[in-house]
Amino acid sequence: MSTPHNAIHLHEGDLPDGLDLGKIVAIDTETMGLNPHRDRLCLVQLSSGDGQAHLVQFIPEHLGGRGYHHCPNLKALLQDASVTKLMHFARFDVAVLQHYLGITLNAIICTKIAARLVYTFTDKHGLAYLSRELLGIEMSKQQQSSDWGSPHLTEEQLRYAASDVLYLHALWEKLEAMLIREGRRELAQDCYEFLPTRAKLDLLGYDVSDIFAHRA
Repeated sequence: MSTPHNAIHLHEGDLPDGLDLGKIVAIDTETMGLNPHRDRLCLVQLSSGDGQAHLVQFIPEHLGGRGYHHCPNLKALLQDASVTKLMHFARFDVAVLQHYLGITLNAIICTKIAARLVYTFTDKHGLAYLSRELLGIEMSKQQQSSDWGSPHLTEEQLRYAASDVLYLHALWEKLEAMLIREGRRELAQDCYEFLPTRAKLDLLGYDVSDIFAHRA
């Protein structure tokens, strides 16, 4: 689907040939749950920050789709070190993408990590909260727990999925300014560069038993 009203473009299995999303791309995912080994990847949302959202839907082969093995354009973008991937709670999204697409991501920025480094006066660092506080944008989370595995997503699901990437560029602009102001931009970058490895540790089962934690 693609209409001027909602600026949402739905693609099955991969991004279209020749699509240029620029050097900073906002990315999010929708899955069947929060366990990458159990809960399959259903949707990848992308935006260049221009009000357009591109949604790549993955439909398993047994449901008549192409599965995860035929998305060269999406994989190329995710592995392109010259393209910055802008995410919120990148730790989860990176783990899911690496697990299902068999790739290693790089050049990542996480607005949740940025918020936790500079928004220390609150324990609220969700995307909806930050968008309201910093951008004055109200985001509905009503579709968050809906069935993303359906081959036929509703208009409400598509609008919800798109909203998770449409405002990340503006949010990052605010948070990066705060990181620089507080002298923590370099520290944030160190955290971002560790994210692909952190995701691999999560996939190995070290998400709860953290190897950095002290154990007697």
